[in-house]
Amino acid sequence: MSILVIAEHDNAALKGATLNTVTAAAKIGGDVVVLVAGSNCGAVAEAAAKVAGVSKVLLADNAAYEYQLAENMGELVAEIGTGYSHILASATTTGKDFLPRSAALLDVNMISEVIGVESADTFTRPIYAGNAIATVKSSDSIKVMTVRATAFDAAAAEGGAASIEQVSAGEDAGKSKFVGEELAKSDRPELTAAEIVVSGGRALASGENFTKYIEPLADKLGAAMGASRAAVDAGYVPNDLQVGQTGKIVAPNLYIAAGISGAIQHLAGMKDSKVIVAINNDPEAPISQVADYFLEGDIFTVLPELTSKL
Repeated sequence: MSILVIAEHDNAALKGATLNTVTAAAKIGGDVVVLVAGSNCGAVAEAAAKVAGVSKVLLADNAAYEYQLAENMGELVAEIGTGYSHILASATTTGKDFLPRSAALLDVNMISEVIGVESADTFTRPIYAGNAIATVKSSDSIKVMTVRATAFDAAAAEGGAASIEQVSAGEDAGKSKFVGEELAKSDRPELTAAEIVVSGGRALASGENFTKYIEPLADKLGAAMGASRAAVDAGYVPNDLQVGQTGKIVAPNLYIAAGISGAIQHLAGMKDSKVIVAINNDPEAPISQVADYFLEGDIFTVLPELTSKL
């Protein structure tokens, strides 16, 4: 049994979500092969070859894969994937973009957001915004699935010595082209990979208050900054900070929720955090049901005091 893991990267470095996906693949059992598809991405392939548990790395170095467009990646993965029992990608915007196309081309079902491996053909995944866990058994000859990175520990980035093999499969499908991108830059840790996350909600009332109250605390803790959907929809902060079912799924060691009531949509994105601290003036707020520590108080008083004592 061989398992194909599609690497997540930016053509320069391997992204952390790939390490979590390799762990999920190892739980299934069998040889783990990593596909690195990109342009001038030899360094990524070398990094993937060092990951513990990886037996081989396939390198598809072609300008057609520079931006991992779904049309091109979907065909490449479907072509290479015919020889594998499982195909895994991380449940990021990239993985969720191209992998359903691969599944359709292979004429098999797609299993999304896998959080547990019961056996080689049985997996668990959240449904109803995480309020229920479904156990899915697949009879397809090739199991195609995205893996929620926060549900699996990261594989060791060092210790492996896999071989690297060049592959020439696939080409530009000619169905789409890359026009441009706007990347948010920050000195803080990346939200989905941060050990500590400090999030604010609609109660902050303005973007200026995020700057005044949330940012100093995040900086003191070396934390990433997040926000509820309500705060994003109100325009207080950019949407790349949104935590929740329609935002980013996080599971840091410490999650601090300030002025967030705890709608189901938000809880689905952070309730797997190791320790949850909620600050809210409403003791009946839904987030109190999942919080390990709940501090009832005015965030505009509590946050500065907390920041000053760190």
